[in-house]
Amino acid sequence: MLRKLGIGIMAAAAIVTLSSAPGATAAPAPAPERVAATTLYYDDSQAGEFKDAVAAGAEQWNSTVENVTLVRAPAGTRAEIRIIADDGWPRATLGPVRPGGSATVWFGRQAVVQGYDTTRIAAHELGHSLGLPDMKPGPCSSLMSGSTGGVNCTNATPNATEQARVEANYGFAASRIPMDGRIIVDAP
Repeated sequence: MLRKLGIGIMAAAAIVTLSSAPGATAAPAPAPERVAATTLYYDDSQAGEFKDAVAAGAEQWNSTVENVTLVRAPAGTRAEIRIIADDGWPRATLGPVRPGGSATVWFGRQAVVQGYDTTRIAAHELGHSLGLPDMKPGPCSSLMSGSTGGVNCTNATPNATEQARVEANYGFAASRIPMDGRIIVDAP
């Protein structure tokens, strides 16, 4: 019995010695658990002539981030993001909106009349609902630069920083990030 115990102790000591030897590699840490994408529904029933632009703006987010998906709400489904066409400047509730929560995007015709790209407007305003503030002034390459990108700017794709922030807003333990709730007006 002592002999078996002695062999067991020696084997354990050899394992400890090998695992702490110079050049030995430790087992890799397990990868963080992947979270399921948050699905947020948007209601475009009051978006008027901008329904296609809203769908294109939502697709910009869906094609560039993994932790949240924007889906047009089927009839009778409660939507977290309501899109309303109006005659003012585009504006939106600052999120990040959560499932069961509520945010509004006002798709203002005033910016469209001045020549701003409708898909960029939609993607920008949806970015507010996902928790991104304006980044003004900013270049056209920044979706959240909004109107400071200029009327010739048609970039509707969030840049890497904007994508990373939205991923963080809807990633692991993101439910602890409260929704801001302020209304962000995108007038120049």
